[in-house]
Order: sequence, then C-alpha cells, then structure tokens
Amino acid sequence: MTTATVDKTQELAAFLRTRRERLDPRDLGLPSRNRTRRTPGLRREEVAELAGISIDYIVRLEQARGLRPSAEVVEALAGALRLTPDERVYLFDLAQQRPRNTDKLATTPAPPLAQLVADLSPLPAMLLNHRYDILAWNTETTRLLVDLETLAPAQRNSMWLCLMHPRVREFYLDRERVVREGIAHLRAAWAAHPDDQGLIDLIAEFTAGNEDFARLWAERDVKVSGRGRKTMRHPEAGVLTVQFETLRPLQDPDQLLVLYRAADQESQSALERLLAD
Repeated sequence: MTTATVDKTQELAAFLRTRRERLDPRDLGLPSRNRTRRTPGLRREEVAELAGISIDYIVRLEQARGLRPSAEVVEALAGALRLTPDERVYLFDLAQQRPRNTDKLATTPAPPLAQLVADLSPLPAMLLNHRYDILAWNTETTRLLVDLETLAPAQRNSMWLCLMHPRVREFYLDRERVVREGIAHLRAAWAAHPDDQGLIDLIAEFTAGNEDFARLWAERDVKVSGRGRKTMRHPEAGVLTVQFETLRPLQDPDQLLVLYRAADQESQSALERLLAD
C-alpha cells in the first residue's frame, strides 16, 4: 500500500485544535463567560491571549493556511496549550523547527546489539527500530510472545503483533491501554521521520484494517513510553505481569533495546516455568 507523505500543515492544524479542545478554562484560571460555549475546551482567543499571539494567526494555523511558525511561536503555543514534553517535541517536529532525522533507517540489527540481545538471556529481550520492526530477539522472547521465525518479515513488528496476530492480540488484559501507548509512541516516530514511506504505509494499513487503531490514532495522543507494565494471560504460563524497559544506544540511536522482567514474585515463578519448558 502506498500513501502520500505526511502533510504537516494539516496535521499541525488538527493537533492544535485537539489540544485546545481538551483544556478546561477553569483549570487555567480563565474568567468564566456568560454565554454558552459551543465547543469544548478553550476558544481561539483564549489561546491567543495565553500565548501572546494574534487571534488571526491562531485561526490561520488551525485552518492549515500554509504558515510555518517560528520556534518562539511554537514554544509559546506549547506553554499555552499545556503540552506534555512528548507533545511539545511533536509540535516542534510538525512545525519543522527541529533538525530533521537524516539517519538511514535501521532494517538490520547492529551486530554488537544483536549479540547483546542474545547475552541478556534469560531475560526476554528484543531490538526494534522506530517503526517497531523487530530486528533481533532471543529465545526467551519467542517463549513469552510468539515464535518470530515463523512469521513473514513484514509481520515481525510489535504493533502488528498486538493488533493483528490472532494469538498475541488476545494476550493483554488491558489491551486498550497497551494499544493506546503504542500508538502514542508511533505518532511521535511518524512526525520525526516524515519521509519514511514504510512507516506511512504501515500506519495506513493499521488505520484501514483495525478499528481500534483508527479510533485511537485520530485522538492524536503523543507519548514516548520508555518503561511500564503489561499484564498478559499467557496460554501456557497463565496470568503474569512483566515490566519493560526501553534503552536507546548512543552509537545506534534508531535502534531500541527492550527488556522484559517479571513485575512480582508470582509472575517470576510463572516466567521461570514458561522458560524452563
């Protein structure tokens, strides 16, 4: 599937609107208005006042009328809209005010990192690129998730597994949260790599083929999750909770090392039984 590259002007407009509409004026100490609000969140004039920008400029940004705001304007908007650190970076990417990532996409693992993944046994570990393509994995990962050797290369993608794989997609007890966090991370990668046609095609495939992805992608949440927990109902080990940690090597910053550890003693026992079989 081939789609157009990211239209950053349109995405910037949509992102600003959604961030404005989620804010409650009362939380920002703004005076109440007598007239009923027709839309949720802040009005454009309120954002303009908070950011020190003209209302006309806000209108033109939200109407995608070809403006490219300066770094100073982006910073002012990020403050006015109370953006999180990840959302702030995303806004800078959309405004093309951050140096473009020109690194070549990692499609094969750096040999030292592939060896590290193997050496991390008995901890399940794998190596990803920014698309969530799985570049390397150890035996423990196949026991915890699925035998990746049996999958086509295009299916060796952690988001694809979560959305599409008939076994893995039923693993997670809190699947909505897991998918939401994965999408929020993928959106940040999408803005940072606007010319990655493979990533654009992957998002188009997920949007067309998975209702959950399409719904959550439209919410425009942005968050890079480097650590967290996932509780899964494993068909062999039963219910267990794992903690994951994501590390970015300095020498190969487009490759992400993901480690899994048991979150509690009960999960540790379940994991040991699974890996011992």
